[in-house]
Amino acid sequence: MSILKTFATVGLAMAFSANAQTMDHSKMDHAAHMAKMADAQRQSEVAYRGKDVMPFTLAATTHIFTKGAQGGVMKVVAKKSSDTAQVKLVRKHLQEIRQQFLQGDFSGPSHIHGQDMPGLGPLRAAKPGQIDIAYKDVKGGAELRYKTVDSDLVAALHQWFDAQVSDHGKDAMKGHNHADMMKK
Repeated sequence: MSILKTFATVGLAMAFSANAQTMDHSKMDHAAHMAKMADAQRQSEVAYRGKDVMPFTLAATTHIFTKGAQGGVMKVVAKKSSDTAQVKLVRKHLQEIRQQFLQGDFSGPSHIHGQDMPGLGPLRAAKPGQIDIAYKDVKGGAELRYKTVDSDLVAALHQWFDAQVSDHGKDAMKGHNHADMMKK
């Protein structure tokens, strides 16, 4: 085993162990405990692979995924909006992945989350123009707004968002679609 692989394995083990130690084990049965342990291990692995794709520091940012009737919004913001280095890196990255996604290139998410990531197959198979992706600077970062009239692609986007929230753990969250809430 190469030295790099050894360090990577040790780093993942340490992160996994740290997550396990911070869990409140008294309020969960064995199955719940094992599920939490698996989630913590997956989140550590995703964070490790994320460094290959995302130029910003995952722990210094928050991913916010807001589902909408025609797609949704992925927003990435620095936890400290005054951290101009992270803000610049987030904005550059979202501009780059927008271009890649518009060309059907989802290799970044595939590398980070795996080839079988929920929702990714239909997104990769979408024809050019089926999904509109708009970029916007926001305070502390940037957002990508995904829009489509294809209900199967909306469902794929929602699955993809849910998988990212799960995989990024404490560095991601579900957003609230205030526009959809106002219509009810």
